[in-house]
Amino acid sequence: MRLLARHAIQALLRQENGELLGGGAGVRRKATTGYPNLATARAQPAHLDLEKPMQQVDQRKVGTNSTHKPYNSHSLKLSQNSPLVDTFGRHHTYLRISLTERCNLRCDYCMPAEGVPLQPKANLLTTEEILKLARIFVEQGVRKIRLTGGEPTVRRDIVEMVAQMKALPQLEHVGITTNGLVLTRLLLPLQRAGLDSLNISLDTLKRERFEKITRRKGWERVIAGIDLAVQLGYRPKVNCVLMRDFNEDEICDFVEFTRDRPVDVRFIEYMPFSGNKWHTERLISYKDTVNIIRKRYPEFEALPNGPNDTSKAYAVPGFKGQVGFITSMTEHFCGTCNRLRLTADGNIKVCLFGNKEFSLRDAMRREDVTEEQLVDFIGAAVQRKKRQHAGAAPYHPHFLLHPPAIHPARLQLQQLRSCSHLTHVNAQGKAQMVDVGAKPSTTRLARAEATVQVGEHLTQLIAANELAKGDVLTVAQLAGIMGAKRTSELIPLCHNISLSSVKVQATLLRDTHSVRLEASVRCSGQTGVEMEALTAVSIAALTVYDMCKAVSHDICITNIRLLSKSGGKRDFRREEQEID
Repeated sequence: MRLLARHAIQALLRQENGELLGGGAGVRRKATTGYPNLATARAQPAHLDLEKPMQQVDQRKVGTNSTHKPYNSHSLKLSQNSPLVDTFGRHHTYLRISLTERCNLRCDYCMPAEGVPLQPKANLLTTEEILKLARIFVEQGVRKIRLTGGEPTVRRDIVEMVAQMKALPQLEHVGITTNGLVLTRLLLPLQRAGLDSLNISLDTLKRERFEKITRRKGWERVIAGIDLAVQLGYRPKVNCVLMRDFNEDEICDFVEFTRDRPVDVRFIEYMPFSGNKWHTERLISYKDTVNIIRKRYPEFEALPNGPNDTSKAYAVPGFKGQVGFITSMTEHFCGTCNRLRLTADGNIKVCLFGNKEFSLRDAMRREDVTEEQLVDFIGAAVQRKKRQHAGAAPYHPHFLLHPPAIHPARLQLQQLRSCSHLTHVNAQGKAQMVDVGAKPSTTRLARAEATVQVGEHLTQLIAANELAKGDVLTVAQLAGIMGAKRTSELIPLCHNISLSSVKVQATLLRDTHSVRLEASVRCSGQTGVEMEALTAVSIAALTVYDMCKAVSHDICITNIRLLSKSGGKRDFRREEQEID
């Protein structure tokens, strides 16, 4: 394998005189980007003695003579007013960006053999949008970006994107997570572009098992890519998902893999809920894994960890590499989490295990949304991050085999199971707009009401039209009409409907010291207008409050409700006594 890696290096270095960056068969060049200048200014080709192995640095001691220095996420403290600080004081300086949904493997625990449905290209972020969002996040305090997928190396512009991100002045670290299939071809260009680190996903050290898991050939290329990374001065992380009756027999083989290679093998606990089924019997806990290793390597010892490390570090004394454990199930690290995620379709995801996503793509593509508003949107998403994820629960074998009904992860599972029955959620649990194309076009009518309790003094002022801001009832009527027409902009999954009539009536009720608002909305179309009617009275009620708040804040908006709807599949009419 090391000979194969050495041949790969030689082949790459033979193109040293400009072939790689000058439009040859290596990296495609775009004349308008200025990428070659960025790349060559960032990293010089490694000078390798191909006749003998490179001298390696023990980075467990954090040496200073390594080209690729570990990123220190604890070195930056954001202001508490930063949009990247959540309500629990966690500083989010690490952004993971998914560049694509595509992958060139078909791992059996990840997707079916035929692959998964992909979104239309228009739904995905463009290169320019990815780079813009990366810049915005860096300006707010992100100092480390990791590029993921799918498989990020299937993108033709991956090298250029790394170079463009490395050109961001405040960004300290750019890494990549890859399956390693094409590293022997891409790693040297990526290093020149400034790539700081790489994680390689590899669940087995056996060729036949690799082909069974991934349904593809290429094990030798992955191993050669790891060795090439070592030769180029990297200390690659090798991520292995451990599963019982799957690859647990290779635990010690992976430890042995670190004997002569300065790599960081990281065992990742298998998530027990997937595919709408519990698979707790396949979970191998971190402590069980340590016990297995110590039976063969009694001197296996723990190493110091950084404040934001997700991996618990261990090593066998004398081995060049080390072993880590990512204990997302049995010993969660939510309290020190500093990570945010950006999906390929532009959603910000504040927790890997959370089901809430917020579309930055949609906001960014609107001409009326400024960068400042985009930052506010990011901050609002971060503020909604929970203390810990749904799967974060103490580990106990009996607990995992017989989870109680109130277990948070089980609640999440039940939510996932119900996704297929929700009209506004697709099979993957993501929000979607209902397709009304097959519905008949009919005349739709909806009525709604709201009440604003304003008190005796404000009632007198409204009646005499003596409020400083003007005619409360007339302005509220106008605001309600405008609100109805912009319902689809205010409520994300509402259709943009062409309304034929919007009427809002504002009536001052002196005996109850209140303003009664009623809206009637009509259209000819394939979906109802109850949301438009409810929006109309809600906006009108808020307008009454806004017009009167200078006099008193003791104002109560109440009784917002639908009175009737007709013209659709399910008509509705509230009883008269309820209305009275």
